[in-house]
Amino acid sequence: MSRDSEVLAAAEEYLKSEVAPVANLIDHDTGALIQALNGLAERDLLALKRPEAYGGPNISDPAVRAFQEMIARYSGALAFLQTQHQGVAGMIASSSNQMLKDEYLRGMGNGEKMIGVGFSQLRRPGPPIMTATPTEGGYILSGNVPWVTGWAIYPEFMIGASLPDGRALFAPVPLVDQELVKVSAPMQLAAMTSANTVSVDFTGLFLPEERVTMIRDRGWIQNNDQINIAQQGSFALGCAEAGLEILLTNAERRNLSFAREAHGRLTEELTQLRAATEVARADSSEETTQERLELRAWQIEFAVRCAHAAVASSSGGANSINHPAQRVYREALVYTVSAQTGAIMEATLDRLSRKGLEAK
Repeated sequence: MSRDSEVLAAAEEYLKSEVAPVANLIDHDTGALIQALNGLAERDLLALKRPEAYGGPNISDPAVRAFQEMIARYSGALAFLQTQHQGVAGMIASSSNQMLKDEYLRGMGNGEKMIGVGFSQLRRPGPPIMTATPTEGGYILSGNVPWVTGWAIYPEFMIGASLPDGRALFAPVPLVDQELVKVSAPMQLAAMTSANTVSVDFTGLFLPEERVTMIRDRGWIQNNDQINIAQQGSFALGCAEAGLEILLTNAERRNLSFAREAHGRLTEELTQLRAATEVARADSSEETTQERLELRAWQIEFAVRCAHAAVASSSGGANSINHPAQRVYREALVYTVSAQTGAIMEATLDRLSRKGLEAK
């Protein structure tokens, strides 16, 4: 068995046996979410792209996407929380800062080092809301990070701050309320509230030069978003699978032939969507093409439809906050707007507004 297969098999066994039965609890109970995250840590599954020199496993990109899809299928809150940490592991691994690599990488797979992210503000047009001002020996961090997931779970997060010349600085900073770092109360969100998303204000925190992970050119995050348009669909596909599982369960339990037929049609479409996704992922160009945007819109809209099918087939029970269909429906909302750009929003709305006319 290949290393990729070993990792995915271990992950699926854990997710099926220990996460799936308590997915609804994980969605709204931070303690349950932490326990699920610790389960991934115990199996060394929290830094899958960690280089072998730092303990591996450095699995392939397709295997990472399969893992992300799998985890989204079983628990959206766990998928959302752990992907922050996984992304930081990749950033540090690609950094030229050897000190940070030695400090973080070996402990990022097993939970000894835990860290979230906070740089979506770099996507915002206009004057930067989070800045890094050069000073002797480092930088002064000032401003607001509006979205940081993992308060009371991650003691640190990878901040993204704008330099005066427009470049972006990235560095690990404390996610701890203190004199120069003020953390809001966790936001009351519609979905994945257990992940404790907060906003963080900085008022002149000094960041030593040696703590900088990397500095990227102006427009880095926009270019990265373009590259990732075809890669970000894993979570939506996993969410769609979760909705389809609920639909099939309802069809079998209530002996609904029409629900089985709906499941069959949606499963056939999922096969088509997967094939189109793999074709797009094989294209290594960084161009934002109309085809890629339409594919992303399809992934989003399909996840929502599958979640809606789960709700419809569950009848009134789906209106309960603790019903699996209700949870998956709310998770589809999150995957609709995650890493959203203006172009993705436009493509999504175009698909949604045309769908009804095409059905007539």
